[in-house]
Amino acid sequence: MMTPRSNGSLYTHIENNIATIEFGHPASNSFPSELLERLVKAFDTLSKDVSAKVIILKSEGDKAFCAGASFDELVAITNLEEGKQFFSGFANVINAMRRCKKPVIGRIQGKTVGGGVGLASACDYCLATEAASIKLSELTIGIGPFVIEPAVSRKIGLAAFETLAWDVSQWQNAYWAKEHGLFARVFETIAELDSEIQLFAEKLASYNPQATQQMKKVNWQGTEHWQELLIERAAISGELVLSEFTKRALAKHKK
Repeated sequence: MMTPRSNGSLYTHIENNIATIEFGHPASNSFPSELLERLVKAFDTLSKDVSAKVIILKSEGDKAFCAGASFDELVAITNLEEGKQFFSGFANVINAMRRCKKPVIGRIQGKTVGGGVGLASACDYCLATEAASIKLSELTIGIGPFVIEPAVSRKIGLAAFETLAWDVSQWQNAYWAKEHGLFARVFETIAELDSEIQLFAEKLASYNPQATQQMKKVNWQGTEHWQELLIERAAISGELVLSEFTKRALAKHKK
């Protein structure tokens, strides 16, 4: 059941050294700024919690995994500072996931758009269902997937990123995402997905936490500059969202 709250919901719990972060929003699990801030805090907190050895990131319901950033907040932007602040939301989350000491498993049960693809890419390991198609549609409204590009390109390669970024009307299915490295495995049903995620998380939680932390550090080597880079990218979108093209495009979407 989807949460009715306008700012969405976020719950965390830890059981047998496995932490779970579950987020939700009635608009296809999209993210208002407040929910993104809560997600950053959740990753920072769990990174320091010795009782958590692995983190599962999931969303509510059995439909969309994540529809990206809040459309309502996007259309309300009126100046450059607001624009930069808005697009910094996913930048801050990606950086929190990057610096988190614990491996993050993504549970991708449904369609994923824009910033949601960035979230999946920032996970250390993703499992998905056949329904987990992905798309980057930013160009249709006059902006681009600038903030998430480093994370997506790191995961699937520049050529595959360009396929998503340029062909904005085309959904790529879960098997395409698996072929290009975003998903490790794809399952027919959510029940199968959840069973395998639990087994995999239990295995990870049984390993030497010092080894898994070092593994994560090695895997993310060379991304330390993202703290500044992603905010710079946020400023690009923050400026573009004020363009006449984007204003006209957003007005059509509102209709």
